[in-house]
Amino acid sequence: MKVIDKQKNSKMCILCGMDNPYSIKAPFYNMEDKSVCSIFEFPAEFQSYPERVHGGLITAMLDELGGRAYWSYGETGLAVTMSLEVKFRKPVPYNVKLKGIGKIVKNTSRFFESEAYIYSMDNILLADAKIKYIKMENKDICSNAFNDEMPYMINDDVNDIDI
Repeated sequence: MKVIDKQKNSKMCILCGMDNPYSIKAPFYNMEDKSVCSIFEFPAEFQSYPERVHGGLITAMLDELGGRAYWSYGETGLAVTMSLEVKFRKPVPYNVKLKGIGKIVKNTSRFFESEAYIYSMDNILLADAKIKYIKMENKDICSNAFNDEMPYMINDDVNDIDI
């Protein structure tokens, strides 16, 4: 599927932060179907049981995909997670490239709902989530420095992703 454009990376986010030494530095792409996609890899330091990523970090990535799907519609505001239901389908390995997808399934003036998925690169579903968010003014979530936190646009010439 065609990549329309790329979202910015932050400074310190555990998932996309370019200045955070513990971050996986995940890129996020706006796709032609209004979904968001990421190709990323969890490091071994995110292990739970041997050869598996910790469920909390899997959940964090699903939440990020669901939230960033909002931005794939051209929205610039922020939202806070209200509820998140995760299903762990298969073990999520570390040190392996993975594919994440997030998409909006309902959008009102105050709330939105997303679905998010993590797949192996050969399209085996590993985990998925249904997530509800409340839209809030940026100033009510964090200081006006939010735009300062999201300065990085990393060009990587990704134009198409098999989803």
